[in-house]
Amino acid sequence: MQHLATLPTTHVDAVMASVQSKSAAARSRLAASWRRSMLAHGLDPSQKAPQDCLTGRDIAERRDALGRVMEIAAPKLDRLFELLGSSGCGVVLTDDEGVIVDHRFSDADQTVFEGWGLGLGAVWSEAAEGTNGIGTCITEERPVTIHRNEHFMARNTAMSCIDAPIFGADGQLIAALDVSSARADQTQTINGLIAEMVSQMARMVEADNFRANFAGSRIVVADHDDTSCAMLLAVDHDDVVIGATRGARKAYGLETQGAFAAMPASDLFGRGDGPVGFEKAERAAVVRALVRANNNVSVAARDLDVSRATLYRRMKRLRLSE
Repeated sequence: MQHLATLPTTHVDAVMASVQSKSAAARSRLAASWRRSMLAHGLDPSQKAPQDCLTGRDIAERRDALGRVMEIAAPKLDRLFELLGSSGCGVVLTDDEGVIVDHRFSDADQTVFEGWGLGLGAVWSEAAEGTNGIGTCITEERPVTIHRNEHFMARNTAMSCIDAPIFGADGQLIAALDVSSARADQTQTINGLIAEMVSQMARMVEADNFRANFAGSRIVVADHDDTSCAMLLAVDHDDVVIGATRGARKAYGLETQGAFAAMPASDLFGRGDGPVGFEKAERAAVVRALVRANNNVSVAARDLDVSRATLYRRMKRLRLSE
């Protein structure tokens, strides 16, 4: 057993011991992030230098770059703050580089949160602040909770930060949603409940932004068990899939980000059996006509501009019963 005198006595000691242990980094995502913070970014956990913060012009440019996402996210930030603000939490939105572009704090807590470096323009990338909710969420592109002394910088260990990424219509990460609390009595259980709320709001921002990007298309919810991310596809009037959220791309084994390669909906949703090609298209057209006609063959034939006898023959060939 390790002697008590050699055990880490401060947060800085704990970080240093973890970084020096390669096995710890292999076992733990947190240890791997601490290791990145020190070795890849050259940060010191005891650093007390002022935090990076951008100017008003830089903030405005970053808000403009997010475009409609700012408008879409605003009511979600309001809702989160309504639910959590009275418990001493602040709500923050950053861009894809961890720069705070919007936030919600109570009047009583604003000075405290800004003192912790959560004001507009503050930079919370992992390269700037080491392991933290915002920066690590962006680096690892996944929901993250960094609770108090899980932060890399000793100066940030009084906070709990709960974050979820927001992906754009092209599948690339565009923002992060954060709830931070400096309450000493905030437990991991409470963090878990807040984390679900943050992830849900982030999915709503992502879904609403996707719908806005494909306003003229039919939006289909992907049939998948994964509810941790938005699972939407955009289908045009020709039944061609022209867009998909990051989650839907992953679910269907497609490229997770970048330009979407359009494909027939039947290729993506269909099965390998049954009719294919023109026969499949013809079957779909006949079925749609029959459904619109409430299974009245005469009406369906008129809509398809064929005779009733011709439609019967096609139905028989396509194995469609009246």
